[in-house]
Amino acid sequence: MKRIPWLIPALLAAVLLLGPTEQAGAVQHLWQVALEEIEGSMQHEYARKFVEIIERESQGKIRCEIHFYGDLGTSGEITELLQKGDLQFAFQSPGHLGSYIPEVQVFSIHYLFPTDFKLLEKILRKGPNTYKVLGKYYRKNKLELLSIIEEGWQIWTANKALRKPADFQNITFRVMSSPFLITAYRLYGAYVITVPYGDIYLNLEIGRIDAETQPFFAIQEMKFYEVQNYMIKANQLPFIGTFAANYAFIKELPPDIRSLIDAAVKGANEYIFDLEPKLNDDRRRMIMDAKPSMTYIELTDEEIAAFKEKAKPLREKFLKMGGEGAREVLDAVLKDIEWAKKN
Repeated sequence: MKRIPWLIPALLAAVLLLGPTEQAGAVQHLWQVALEEIEGSMQHEYARKFVEIIERESQGKIRCEIHFYGDLGTSGEITELLQKGDLQFAFQSPGHLGSYIPEVQVFSIHYLFPTDFKLLEKILRKGPNTYKVLGKYYRKNKLELLSIIEEGWQIWTANKALRKPADFQNITFRVMSSPFLITAYRLYGAYVITVPYGDIYLNLEIGRIDAETQPFFAIQEMKFYEVQNYMIKANQLPFIGTFAANYAFIKELPPDIRSLIDAAVKGANEYIFDLEPKLNDDRRRMIMDAKPSMTYIELTDEEIAAFKEKAKPLREKFLKMGGEGAREVLDAVLKDIEWAKKN
């Protein structure tokens, strides 16, 4: 059935206007949670745990409905629904959110973050500077930043080995709709286009795009491996997801309800950071079992050094493309990286 975008806000509003007490007896609040990924994904696992805690701790007074990618439109359409208040919560990945909040593109700077998982977890989960600074720019765009999570290192998939920047010549590479990501892959020499997440498989199959990048779990779930022959790990970028709320909605909540949300976010964070390494390792094995001919490459330090050299201009480009808060946000992230190394 063809989705009719203009009906989405009306339908969501109608659900809420019916009154949750009429639908579910003791239910006093009905909240909508939108994902950028499909059922069984990392974001689904996070949302499932978040909802589980909210509904349990509220003793059934709060009920949440989870919407998978495509139910409510593209990532950009989800952002607009969240800003308008037609959604209460949604995942907002920097790869597309950068078109709305340019400062969040700090998470798209290649070779900025450490590859040690525990160190990265500490930075994203407990860093004392990044949340505080970046949160200001979310609020300016009608959003409240609740969580920053890592969903796995981004893996290049292609139909040839990508071991050096020269291998990107004559490659049509798909990225999210982020001006900064487009710039990043152009530095490697690729021809870069944006394609909606749900259309990647078909575009790979028909040869409109030659390569793309996702964590292992997404490559497996979306079956991109069926139409690609190589997976390449270059340690260039973790896939970062942010979980956000509509700012006006959350600002008006009474303290006891807001504390429930904070507790649910904390519980979901703990759950997902424990799950991520196992889930992506399992999915990589599933890919190799399903397609033994798939070639998996981990670049050597020497090979990575060539990409790092090409990526050097990205920090300066971020300062030009990352909005009025670019310097402040980059400094906050760098401080948290140093803080994590010392603590």
